[in-house]
Amino acid sequence: MTEIDAKIDALVPAWLTLPDIAEMLDVEVTRVRQLVKEGQLIAVRRGENRALHVPAAFIDGDRVVKGLSGTLTLLKDDGFTDEEMLEWLFTPDPSLPGTPAQALSENRGTEVKRRAQALAV
Repeated sequence: MTEIDAKIDALVPAWLTLPDIAEMLDVEVTRVRQLVKEGQLIAVRRGENRALHVPAAFIDGDRVVKGLSGTLTLLKDDGFTDEEMLEWLFTPDPSLPGTPAQALSENRGTEVKRRAQALAV
């Protein structure tokens, strides 16, 4: 869990608090915290009260976006920090098109993972 800077905050279009995510996923907030701890979600401190927030694009209805966990693992293995992962996921990539986060939400995770793997080379 990291402190968010203005550049990343501006890239991410919408954020959800951990209680919001818990309600959407129909789980306890402690389970959402565990997902963050396990690296399946990225949470950052933002806003006036520095509450933990997760990009809304990471949640699809009542589940975590398919392919997100694997992509985060690849990026972490490549040495990315949480902030660098957020920047990469929410920066437009003309070859996708759109952002990697959008591609994941559109079930184009294979393409996103390919690009994440190429970063390690």
